[in-house]
Amino acid sequence: MQLTTFLGFLGACLAAAATGMIFQPGSWYRSLRKPAWTPPDWAFPTVWTLLYLLIALAATRVAGLAGNGTALALWSLQIALNTLWTPVFFGGRHIRAGLVILVLLWIAVALALAAFWALDWVAAIMLVPYLAWLSLAAALNFHIWRENPSGA
Repeated sequence: MQLTTFLGFLGACLAAAATGMIFQPGSWYRSLRKPAWTPPDWAFPTVWTLLYLLIALAATRVAGLAGNGTALALWSLQIALNTLWTPVFFGGRHIRAGLVILVLLWIAVALALAAFWALDWVAAIMLVPYLAWLSLAAALNFHIWRENPSGA
């Protein structure tokens, strides 16, 4: 593994993570009606830390392989959409727009996973927890949108 390559991908993930520090959930999010299956607050930073490490490691594995252009383009798209969601949802309080971004993010990650699979199945498997977490996040975002129509 190239350390500099890993640090580059990790830097992109840290930029996405930084939006969570800038646009924190706060009282607005706490006041929203959410389902009983909403993960506890501590779970979000814990899970995202692990996911960002896996996402960066997966990209690092693929970066050194021939024919990685599509896979890395999709990786770039997903990290851009990932970075966009927090400011839109928490910063702008646009629940519906957040849901649209999450759906696009889910699609980008699913396509990246498929592209990674064609190059390195281990890297692809590293994206599976991310896709699972995004599925939960999309379901949560959808429920919040439906239960809080004034906050859409």
